[in-house]
Amino acid sequence: MKHVPNALTVGRIIAAPVCLYLLWTGTVWGQLAGAVLFILAAITDWLDGRLAREYGVSSRLGQFLDPLADKVLVLGAFFLIPFLEPIGTGLTAPAGAWLPWLAIGAIAARDVAVTVLRTVYERQGRSLATSTAAKWKTAWQLTFLITAFVFLAGRHLEAMGGALGALGQFLSAALVSPAALVFLVVTAAVTVYTGVLYFRSPTST
Repeated sequence: MKHVPNALTVGRIIAAPVCLYLLWTGTVWGQLAGAVLFILAAITDWLDGRLAREYGVSSRLGQFLDPLADKVLVLGAFFLIPFLEPIGTGLTAPAGAWLPWLAIGAIAARDVAVTVLRTVYERQGRSLATSTAAKWKTAWQLTFLITAFVFLAGRHLEAMGGALGALGQFLSAALVSPAALVFLVVTAAVTVYTGVLYFRSPTST
């Protein structure tokens, strides 16, 4: 049982490119399968941590791999979304074009900075513990991404007409609405804030 948490984490790293490829296909079944796989990968993020705590098998390797797996899965997903459906393009202002990329860039910069800090700690023989705030940040990010991918898959319902077609139109419109852009910007703000906390009061083990 002691190897299960790390195995789940490695599985999440392996699943990431498969998930992103399926979403990239643009087909209804590809995006549906990609959304389901992404949700399953997100569940392993919660499950591996719980198993590690429950069975007392936390390790430095796990503390290093878990945030790495999150970055591979989450950052890949964030950079993919604007290519699939530009978020916030329903805005009349130019912000609909550049603000999503600015938000995603901020998310990536935060993760790179924390990874550098974590590497410094590892070279000193210490591990940078994942903070509670960072765990909530990951949950927020995954909520945004799961919502986006479910909406991406659901927009294919437009072709079916009737009530399902109307639902598909709603999902398509929601992806390019100002609300989606606000959701993304708030996600970026939460992400950057938790990164600042790491540098202000890092916790080592």
